[in-house]
Amino acid sequence: MIDPTSRYATTEIATAQVPDPSGGTREVRCLRRRFLPAPGSLQTLALHTVARGDRPDLVAAAYLGDPTQFWRVCDAALVIHPDELTADDRIGGTVRVPFPQP
Repeated sequence: MIDPTSRYATTEIATAQVPDPSGGTREVRCLRRRFLPAPGSLQTLALHTVARGDRPDLVAAAYLGDPTQFWRVCDAALVIHPDELTADDRIGGTVRVPFPQP
C-alpha cells in the first residue's frame, strides 16, 4: 500500500505476467511512470531563499509542516535529485514552494 501523502499515491499500478522458476507464470505489480507536473500548474505558496545548511526536508517542514513533502518542492523546481535544490551553487537563489495539491 502506498502512503496517501506519497508522490506516488495517484500513480497507476501496472500488472504483468512473468515466468516463474516452476515453469508457470506469476503476476508482478509495479507503479507506472510518474511524470512531473507542468511548471505552470502549481500555485506558489512561498519563495524560499536558499542558505548554507538548508536541506530539502527542512524547507518542506518550514513551509508545508511535513519534511516528507520535500518532493513537492522538487516538482515545482523540476529537479529529480532533491539535493539539487539546496546545492552550493544555489545559495542565495530562490526555490519555489508550491501549495500542496490533493
